[in-house]
Formats: sequence, C-alpha cells, structure tokens
Amino acid sequence: MILLLHHRYRHAGGEERAVEDLSWLIREHLHEDVEVLERDSARVSNRQAARGLLAGGLSPEQVGDAVRRTQARVVHAHNVNPTFGPRALEAARNAGARVVLHLHNYRLVCAVGTCFTQGEDCTRCHGRNTLPGLLRNCREGSRAESAAYAAGLALHQQRLTAAADAIVVPSAFALQRLRDLGAPVGDKATVLSSVQRTFATASRAGDGEYVLAAGRLTPEKGFADVVEACNRAELPLVIAGDGPERERLTAQARTARFVGHIPAHELAALREQAAVAVVPSRYAEILPLAALEAMAAALPTVAARSGGLSEAVPEEGLYPPGDIAALQERLTALFGDGQAGERALAAARARSAPEVVAVDLRRVYGPKLRPHG
Repeated sequence: MILLLHHRYRHAGGEERAVEDLSWLIREHLHEDVEVLERDSARVSNRQAARGLLAGGLSPEQVGDAVRRTQARVVHAHNVNPTFGPRALEAARNAGARVVLHLHNYRLVCAVGTCFTQGEDCTRCHGRNTLPGLLRNCREGSRAESAAYAAGLALHQQRLTAAADAIVVPSAFALQRLRDLGAPVGDKATVLSSVQRTFATASRAGDGEYVLAAGRLTPEKGFADVVEACNRAELPLVIAGDGPERERLTAQARTARFVGHIPAHELAALREQAAVAVVPSRYAEILPLAALEAMAAALPTVAARSGGLSEAVPEEGLYPPGDIAALQERLTALFGDGQAGERALAAARARSAPEVVAVDLRRVYGPKLRPHG
C-alpha cells in the first residue's frame, strides 16, 4: 500500500494532475494499492494556514492513523503547505512508513514556489534567509500572509527534508536550482520524471489548424508573448486555461480563441486538431506538464529555453524566453510539421513512458517492506 499526501491548491493545476497520474502508475505498473489523503486550501482559513505554517503542520495524528489503518509501506508527500508540514512526515515515519517528499516547485526556499516575482526571475531568498520575499511581499497578499510564509519556511525547511527518506523532483534543472538556492536536499534527492499515460501512434500536426497554448493565465507563464507572436504572424491561436491575465490577454489578442479551463478530455481533443503547441514560460519552470502532454500527443512543441523545458523539449523547438521575434519564427517554422511532431513524441516516450518512470519509482520506494515498522 502506498499513501499519497497532497494539500490541494485553491486553483487546481499541474500538481493535482501529477497526483492523479502517479496514483494510476502505482496501480497499473507497480501493482500496489494506493490511497490519497488530501486537504484542500480552499477550505482552510487564513488563520489556520498561518498556524499550520508556523507550527510545522496541524493534526499530524491524521497521517499516522492513516498509515496504521492502511499499513502503508510508503507515504509519498506532494504539496505539504500549509497544514501538513514536517509534522505529517514525522508522524508517517513514526507509524512505520518510508517517506518520499516530491518537490514540484521551489517552495522549500521561495514563498511563491516559482522564483519569479514582479516580472523577473528571482533567487534573492537563499537557504533559511527568506527575508527578501517578505520585504518584497512576493505573495502579493497581506503582509501577515507573507510573514507567515517567510517564517514558516525558515523555521521548518531543514526539519521537512530531514523527515524524508527520499526526495524527488521532476527535472535535473530543478534539482540543481534547489541546491543553488541552499535548500537542504542533500544526497537523498533524485530526478523522477512525470508520467504520461497515453501516447499518440503518429503525428497529425500536418492537418492541424491552430497554435495551442494551455496553462494558468499568469504573467510568468508568458501567454502575452505567444499572443503577440501570433498577432504578428497572423497564426490562429487557441488558449486553454484561466487566470488573472485573461482580460488583458483577450484585449491584446487578434487571432486567439479563449476556451477557459476545460477538462482533460476536452484538452486532448484540442490537441488532435492543433498544428503546433507552445509553452512560452518566462520563468525557470521545473517542467510543466503542458509540454510533456503536447509532446506525447505528437505535436511539434515550441518552448522557452528555460528551466526544465530545456532538457525535455527537442532543440528545434526552443527559443530565448521573452524573445517574441524568435518565438514567432519557431511557431511559423514548426506549424504543421509532422516530422517535428514525431521527434517530440519520441522524446516524450524516452522520458515519460510508464514503464520508464515505473523503474525509477520502484527504486525510490525500495523493497516491499515497512522500513520503520
């Protein structure tokens, strides 16, 4: 039995999808039972969140009880903020489980998790020094919220990683950046790629009709760049996703159709009619699922040469982040290029095929016994 821990975000995103895909992989390829213990940030008050951050978690006994009830041999923790924290991981170990901490972002050090603030890449916070994030109010909420995150990260960062038997991150870039940021990941950290459940049999990009971009509409995701590039090239663009930038992007766009946040099956249908996919991130993302999903669908994929994208996306699709002219050129060159789609598909299989990721996951989980029980 594997027990997954995850604190859902107020706005569902890639981590929620990653937890679902991991549950599937464990059942179908590791042939083990899996249970998910979730908490929901939408149901947590600001006061509760602050208490959880400062205390290192709330109600850790819930996790210990779940381990004992299920006889879980591994607890695989994803987002632990604000109310799981290190106390949940310690409770899991004390109940006899091996603990794996999965870092989908940089929140060990960075309060917003992206190392991007006020329109620029930012690595001012380092190790336990989270004061720059507080002074810049990077979370853009109340000062009290920023103070709670700054203090909570500084207080419990080392305790959190110490409570884990293994730490995994989705890309080599992310692992190196965490080390550069002074995160105490030590030698227990390793790369575990995100899994893709399905892969296209062949590229249909040659019959595609539009550029496809998917994700949360926030400044760091770079959607303004692709809107402008498609305006200049007069390329039809479909944007799937929602967020605070939608109104501004709608006003900017001349060739775009906005479909909002849609279910996974509808997004898959959009990929089947796309000529090229684009991931225009302006910050050093760990490795967005949008890129891997597009590549697995055999779409030629254009992406900013930033973060984990540089190690996953074929070289022909990369451009300097924020360079709209270069983005326009790559979109035009790869629009409807079926051979580029086949190369993207091959790269996705090599990195994210279930049988590939399952081998690494078995290694992380270790032998089928309860190590602390």
